[in-house]
Amino acid sequence: MTTEQAGPDPVRNDSPRKHRAPLGVLTRVMLAALLLGAASLSVAQDTVEWTHLGGNAHHTRSTPATYITPENFGELKTAWVWDGASFEAGSGRATPSYVDGKLFTVAGPRRHVVAMDPMTGETLWSYREPNTFRWEYSMRADYGKGVAYAEVDGKGVVYIISPAFFLTALDADTGAPLEGFGEPVPIEGFAQTGVVDLLAHLGHEFDPYFGIPKEVGYVTSSSPPIVVNGVVVVGNSAEQGYNQSRIENIPGDILAFDAKTGDFKWKFNVIPRPGEFGHETWENDAWQYTGDVSPWAPLSADPELGLVYAVTNPPTVDYYGGFSPGDNLFGTSVIALDVQTGERRWHFQLVHHDVWNYDIPTAPVLIDVQHEGRTVKALAQATKQAMLFAFNRETGEPLWPIEERPVPPSLVPGEKLSPTQPFPTKPLPYEPGGLSEDMLIDWTPQLREQAIAALADWQIGPLYNPPLHRDNPLGKRGAYWCPSGGSNITGPAAADPETGVVFVTSRMGCSANQLLPGEEADLRYMTDNGTTTTGLTPARYANGPGAGSPRHPTGLPLWKPPYSRITAIDLNTGEHLWYIPVGETPDRIKNNPALAGIDVGNTGTGAHAPMLVTPSMLVYASETSDGTPHLFAIDKASGRELARVAVPESSAYGMMSYVHHGEHYIVLQTGPRLTAMSLHGPVATAEAH
Repeated sequence: MTTEQAGPDPVRNDSPRKHRAPLGVLTRVMLAALLLGAASLSVAQDTVEWTHLGGNAHHTRSTPATYITPENFGELKTAWVWDGASFEAGSGRATPSYVDGKLFTVAGPRRHVVAMDPMTGETLWSYREPNTFRWEYSMRADYGKGVAYAEVDGKGVVYIISPAFFLTALDADTGAPLEGFGEPVPIEGFAQTGVVDLLAHLGHEFDPYFGIPKEVGYVTSSSPPIVVNGVVVVGNSAEQGYNQSRIENIPGDILAFDAKTGDFKWKFNVIPRPGEFGHETWENDAWQYTGDVSPWAPLSADPELGLVYAVTNPPTVDYYGGFSPGDNLFGTSVIALDVQTGERRWHFQLVHHDVWNYDIPTAPVLIDVQHEGRTVKALAQATKQAMLFAFNRETGEPLWPIEERPVPPSLVPGEKLSPTQPFPTKPLPYEPGGLSEDMLIDWTPQLREQAIAALADWQIGPLYNPPLHRDNPLGKRGAYWCPSGGSNITGPAAADPETGVVFVTSRMGCSANQLLPGEEADLRYMTDNGTTTTGLTPARYANGPGAGSPRHPTGLPLWKPPYSRITAIDLNTGEHLWYIPVGETPDRIKNNPALAGIDVGNTGTGAHAPMLVTPSMLVYASETSDGTPHLFAIDKASGRELARVAVPESSAYGMMSYVHHGEHYIVLQTGPRLTAMSLHGPVATAEAH
């Protein structure tokens, strides 16, 4: 039994927290307990599923499982480790799903679909798509993130989007391609059933083996589909925008198919065509040739409303959009679509004419809240700029006003930025926006002077500090803006559906960028998509005076801590409840010679925290000062640390939880491996109780 740990003091909002009745809907576990009458909740929890990569269609990363508590948290031990080495797994981005007694995930650049025994981690079956040039050329092959699952005619079906951009439906029991789904693919080795060639429904000429001609554009996938009310909805991703130096690409249009037959249902144009809503936001006829605007992050859905929610990234070429003037809908937007028709119900553009790579990196979180005296179905979206946007997910109306505020104009020739950007009035940002000298480290006067000197050649400023070209009139090397990835894929938000509190993890990272002529960059980049080089493009692979980012000579971060944090935000009121640093101050900071004799407190590690919400606590993964990986149990109401336990490896991107035969497991994404923790370790069986 663990003893309670003091841990770092949370920083709390001064306003008192209101007591509210639980808002969550009854889970299957709770319903079973009610039907049994005398049976307790813990007894009824023989099975608790994790059906989507975010736990459920609402993507709350929460579980009703109650076996693991703050009181026994320190007893957690390794139950099993699944090693993806034979699948060449590397990124560790995939969160498994647990449905109908099996774990399902994807692994490696071939994006193998793998079914595992949830008690031992043993591989039960695996599926690999046949080789194509489309796969060989894929730039996000190992980034699958997970699978989708549904029942079709009483049979479990696993759905996967491959790097080559095929949709495959597999029998959940055997891993065999689903009979009666899709159409034959004219490539040797492909099954004659179970597969849909997604390129066939985008509207561009393509070769089944080679894909879309590279001078036209490129598309792949880095997240699973989602199945809602018998419909499989498919997102996609394009080449990373900071690797692009040509203006032509294809749009990342959203597709939908019948979950039983694979028949095509609808396509939503993320770059509006003539006559469609938002078409006027693409000036200079840029809609004809530019592309991307991909919904690459995972999708969320509300089956009761019949809505699916997609979030997007900017148009072609991060950091420069002079060839596509206008606000560029539906770039960097939240879009709510009717799952049966693909009709846009509502949208909100979080960044107009995005040239900061502020693509939306995580799925929307859906929870019900008490707002102005009534229950509201809410949607919360964490962002790279560390602002949480909150909406009524049925209507798209913001829960609190979102103001259009003036932002600096561009100094880049040919670039025209939006004069305003949207800022939520509530909740407040959970990281500082922009960078000023007041935000630089000041433990000693010398450290502060060194930080100022390190930034002397870079233009700093408020949030939405504009990018600069190499020959800018300010004489700077480039622009430096913060945060560049406040929230990001390495730390998805989590939420407590019972209280309406959202937990966001963030880091105070900054980005240094310089633009140079597209013709010059085109010689360095590893792509030949499109035919027309941009006027300017990011100096991603530049050498010489434009390369690199400013660094403090001591190796310390330039700005004040905390370097990463978790913030609890009450979505009923819009108020911050508390924040805590993530993990502990690293020894490389604490023992830096420049800080001799100075107590810097807890700075946080500087990394995002994978998180999980249970009825009794918030669980997150991080490291102690000496780099030892730990799980931490946090009081959801106060932010106080309740317990901690060492774990075998560091983890990122997420974690998941399930109950199988009465044993509660927490699974960590530890690079190419999955590490399962439980109270009874490797001998856990139903009889262990």
